[in-house]
Parts: sequence; structure tokens; C-alpha cells
Amino acid sequence: MDRQPLTRATPRTPSRVTAQDLGAPPLRGQRQPVARVLVASVAGAVLGAAVLAGCSSGKSASSVASEAASAAAKGASAAASAASALASVAGGASSAIASVEAQASAAVSAASSAVAGIKGGLDAKADVTAGPVTTGVDGKALVQLTVTNHGQQSYRYVIQLNFTDESGKVLDATAVTVQDVAAGQSAQATARSNRELSGTVKAEVANAIRY
Repeated sequence: MDRQPLTRATPRTPSRVTAQDLGAPPLRGQRQPVARVLVASVAGAVLGAAVLAGCSSGKSASSVASEAASAAAKGASAAASAASALASVAGGASSAIASVEAQASAAVSAASSAVAGIKGGLDAKADVTAGPVTTGVDGKALVQLTVTNHGQQSYRYVIQLNFTDESGKVLDATAVTVQDVAAGQSAQATARSNRELSGTVKAEVANAIRY
């Protein structure tokens, strides 16, 4: 049997690592969150720019980094101050809205009490009509009321008029008293808001009694 000459195994040359291999995406289990990578990249770019700027101006990297940190701290402080100011404005606006709503509620309560305080009165909403809302020289809302007595004798009237916005929300209220309207006759009176009202204001006869 012929013997074959032995051949020496040629050492296997490790495959060359290319730049493309280094840039290959990491394994799925090692993938970093995108936001964290972006933040790190931006931070690195800023720091690199700061160092380059420092080097070009003769400053050391540590000096430039210190100045950058100081500027960042000042920016954060300014942002915090702005946020605090905005929060203060928002809080003031909320307080103002709450105050306006409280005034409207108190006005409605007072007008309702004036009507409810008349004992033995008869419902007379059908006797009262309200004209358009106008604005007086003092800035308050004005409404002309017309009262027509459809009864068989003279009556006095107490009328609750609500001032509302376009959606029907009550902005203010007042009570108006009309003295001695003869049977079959009409009388006029003016309802005035307790304070200045803005926007589109409407008038609503909420309640009326005659006695």
C-alpha cells in the first residue's frame, strides 16, 4: 500500500474585520433605546464642538466644559423662572374665574330671594317681556322690561332677570320691582347688571310674580 506524503495544514488566516462589520447593527438583545442613543450623540457632538472651540481659542477642554456647564445651568434657571411665572399667571386666571362665578352665584341667590320673599304672589312671567341688552355709560348691561297687567285689578310686580352668555350660562342676575300696574295697562322698567359684562350678553326673565 502506497503511503501518501503528509501535508502540513496551512494556518487559517482570521477574516479581516472591515469598517462595514464594525458598523453593523448590534444584536437584537443588545439594541439601545433610540431616544437614549440620540441624546448621547447630541451630547457628544456638543461636547466635541466645545472642545474644538476651546482648542482653537487656546482654551483647555476642561475650561470650555466648565463654561458650557455654567451656561447650561443659567439656561435651566431661566427656564425654571419662566415656568414659575406661567404657573403664577395660570393660578391668577383660575382665581379670577372662580371669583366671577362666585359673584354670579351670589347675584342669582339674592334675586331669587327677593322674589321668594313675596308671600301670596301669583306667577306673572307671561306678563313680562325683555328687550335687547345694551350697555350703559358705566359699562353695565341694561335691559328694558315691559310689564302688561292681564289681570282684573292693579298689581305690583317683582321680576328676576338673569344675564346670560350665548350658551345660557348665567353671568349675573338682578331683581326689579314695578309698582302698581293698572288692570289692562303696561309699564316699563329698566334692569341693570351689578357689574360690567363682556362678550355677547342675553336677557332672560327667570321669574316674576304679581301681588
